[in-house]
Amino acid sequence: MDGLRVLSLPEAEVPRELKLQVAELQESAWPSGPAGPGPTADPVHDPALRPRSLLLLSGDRVLAALDLLSKDLDHAGHRYAASGLSAVVTDPALRGRGHGRRLVAAARTAVGESGADLGLFTCDRGLLAFYESAGWAELPGAVLVGGTAEEPFPSDREGFDKVVVAAFFTERARRRRTDFPHRRIALHPGLVDRLW
Repeated sequence: MDGLRVLSLPEAEVPRELKLQVAELQESAWPSGPAGPGPTADPVHDPALRPRSLLLLSGDRVLAALDLLSKDLDHAGHRYAASGLSAVVTDPALRGRGHGRRLVAAARTAVGESGADLGLFTCDRGLLAFYESAGWAELPGAVLVGGTAEEPFPSDREGFDKVVVAAFFTERARRRRTDFPHRRIALHPGLVDRLW
């Protein structure tokens, strides 16, 4: 498909018609059920995490979407500017055409250009090869601890089959990358975005 473009905007500034398309894609991937709110143009992320939406568009049609969330991360005695991917979704009718990979690779570039020290997030174990093909790498044995210190939400909780993936962008983060594998990483993004 020619004429594809990536649109990057703060979540609150995404035009309503595009936000509704994204919400419909998310609802198809993660149904809220009959009692759920269904697709909505309302923001879904905690504004304290500075959510930024990346959309892969063909004209005005959303082919794939994801959100970047960012916060400071204290780990192993150092503070890092960290960002992670959330709510990665591709139009089910268009899967297998590289749209999701293109957007995830664009997100990796965007995180690196944002000044973040590192990007890290969780994904289902079965999707690891997909994220690796877009430039991300597994952090073996790492556990991302979401939620809050009072109400932790770890990625190794029972019933989850998650892995932590990352990219190290700044020299100081690359020097300390051995601090991350086989460790619990207290991300604590809050109770809205419990685990990105």
